[in-house]
Amino acid sequence: MKLKWLLSIFPAPGATDRFERMRACTGALFGLVLCGSCSLLLLSTVPGAIWLIAPMGASAVLLFALPASPLAQPWSIMGGNVVAALIGVTCAKLIGTPLLAASIAGAATIAAMFALRCLHPPSGSIALTAVLGGPAVLGLGYDFVVIPVALNSLLLLATALFFNNATGRRYPHLMQSAATNVHHTRDPLPTERLGMIPEDLDIVLARYNQVLDISRDDLESILLETERQVYQRRFGVTHCADIMSRDVISVHFGTELQTAWDMLHLHRLPALPVVDRGMRVIGIITKADFITHANLQKHAGFAKRLKAFLQPIRHSHSIKPEVVGQVMHKDAQVAQAQQPIIELVTIMSDAGVHAMPVIDENRKLVGMITQSDMVAALYESNMQAAANAPAMALLAAEN
Repeated sequence: MKLKWLLSIFPAPGATDRFERMRACTGALFGLVLCGSCSLLLLSTVPGAIWLIAPMGASAVLLFALPASPLAQPWSIMGGNVVAALIGVTCAKLIGTPLLAASIAGAATIAAMFALRCLHPPSGSIALTAVLGGPAVLGLGYDFVVIPVALNSLLLLATALFFNNATGRRYPHLMQSAATNVHHTRDPLPTERLGMIPEDLDIVLARYNQVLDISRDDLESILLETERQVYQRRFGVTHCADIMSRDVISVHFGTELQTAWDMLHLHRLPALPVVDRGMRVIGIITKADFITHANLQKHAGFAKRLKAFLQPIRHSHSIKPEVVGQVMHKDAQVAQAQQPIIELVTIMSDAGVHAMPVIDENRKLVGMITQSDMVAALYESNMQAAANAPAMALLAAEN
């Protein structure tokens, strides 16, 4: 019984793999060595200078092992550590009893970090270090705030900015802007009309009323990804290659605008992928691009302006676009052939993307997927699920 209780308080295995653990350890080693070496180099001529303080070890854990944490962001480490040092030094000077000064410094630091939105757990240790660090620290007075605290924090932060991004971890972890309605109406985005919406998450977080060691946008992304995983488990995985059009009409960079316009109308297409000679996708052109570049937003003279835009000019120095490559979108949204179509739902519904080229591992065009293909595939999946429901219910009852 006691063994079972002891096992119950032991944490469950983490979800991080061996590479991520080694990445974090290497980053902490690299960061602390660089931080300490630079500080030592800068302060080598200063007698009795403190070139590295212990709380930087705790900061390194956050910056390299938990770079997505709100507690590890640049404002958290810089603001938290500097404020803690200021409060700690002030308490040490004004309060004669070290125990009382340290306790008040720790509590005041937490209050200040809440107010300034720069929670950083190692900062509490810095506040105590300013009070209990001994004669060397006390002798520095407010210089302790600048050197070593601000200097160490800045060097460790600079290392984290370089290392995390170099090893594939987004840092700093900035708050993602909310998706906007491309139609500029008050309607919720299509994906928010059913299922979880951001307001639901805000209500639950307010009810939870505790500090979470995860950013709000990361938590929302995890929940939405979980919804997609549940959908795939229930209805199976449909890949882009299963539903895409394979006989794709495409154009090249030098295709004339009139030719591209005629192809869009002849085949009743929303967009044409633009490819190079090796059939690699380099862009996409839509009817909206023609409307924008020909200034056709107003109805007056629509046909006349369109004709003038499409008509090629037979001399070499025209300022008017003449070929597809001059008006196409170079940053075209593309899908991978083996990518699950559930991953495209948000892009095609909320971002207003009507068609996407499908590419292989060499970025060569292999197909095209449209909103119509998506609707048909999702409808078919739901119909199959409805047809299988009675059989699954019967099987469950028999068991």
